[in-house]
Amino acid sequence: MANHQKIISFISELRKSIRNLGLSLGLATLAIFFLAPQLLQFVQHHLDTKLYFFTVSAPFLAHVTLAFFAALYVLMPWFTIVLWRALGKPFHLSRGQLFFFIFFTCLLFLSGTAFCYFITLPFGIQFLLGYGSEELKPVISVTQFVSFITIFIFGFGIIFELPIFMVFLARVGVFKRRFYEKNRRYAILIIAIIAAVLTPTPDVVNMALMGVPLYLLYESGIIILRVLGIGKE
Repeated sequence: MANHQKIISFISELRKSIRNLGLSLGLATLAIFFLAPQLLQFVQHHLDTKLYFFTVSAPFLAHVTLAFFAALYVLMPWFTIVLWRALGKPFHLSRGQLFFFIFFTCLLFLSGTAFCYFITLPFGIQFLLGYGSEELKPVISVTQFVSFITIFIFGFGIIFELPIFMVFLARVGVFKRRFYEKNRRYAILIIAIIAAVLTPTPDVVNMALMGVPLYLLYESGIIILRVLGIGKE
């Protein structure tokens, strides 16, 4: 099957589940919305921040945003299953391979979000708020706070998927293992750029909190390819 036919087949398979996924996401967002105040309080306590709002609708919109991303988080295993099943048919993935990709995609996503929530965000926010003084008091908008933490946490979760997609691309023949090994210097450059763009502060410490794990994930992808014998020339 040609590459363009595989892509068309993948999109066709994915479209079959989009309606159900959208409906489930809407219902989950509605259900979690009623728990959003407690969830926001939990996150606020963890990051030790005081929040304020400047428009009448700000608290409502913040709770909706938080509920939406929490619903995405809860439904992520299902989204992952749908994604890999859609990829499995055109790229001829066996049942065992599908289980491998689904399991490790979920594991890496959860690891990335946990790493961000417990390590990167507290350090980043503490650094940013450290510029405050008696004359310069931080007043943090609840809507901006919720948008920042949700997008940032999900960004880490997606970025941590790097090894599994390295394995997939080698499995379907897009890149060989040698390609990853020969282009380490470019990988380091791209990782540094990503870390500089996505970390909440421009200092070296916080950039390293994202960049170092990403490079270790890159190297782990190469090791996994060696162990599994995938992507040999």
